[in-house]
Amino acid sequence: MSTYSTISPEQLKLRLDQGEPLNIIDVREDEEVAAGMIPGAKHIPLGQLPERYDEIEKTPELFIMCRSGGRSSRACEYLSSLGFEGVTNITGGMLSWEM
Repeated sequence: MSTYSTISPEQLKLRLDQGEPLNIIDVREDEEVAAGMIPGAKHIPLGQLPERYDEIEKTPELFIMCRSGGRSSRACEYLSSLGFEGVTNITGGMLSWEM
């Protein structure tokens, strides 16, 4: 059973465009992030998550982004196992994000 929710990039962008302050973590690698990020997102590569999860602000919702949705899914499972609540995978990742 999944321990996290999902949201489409379109749904997330709508909420950002409405001015909602959202807690977004980008788990892609440095070279991927260099090509662009969602404004306001925090970058923590997936491989660094076990050492850096304490940098993540505990908010009612936590949105996780990667390139296509696979790594963010693993990050969601991991963060949920640590007790983070409201963890949400951004389906399709940056490949589906329209800036």
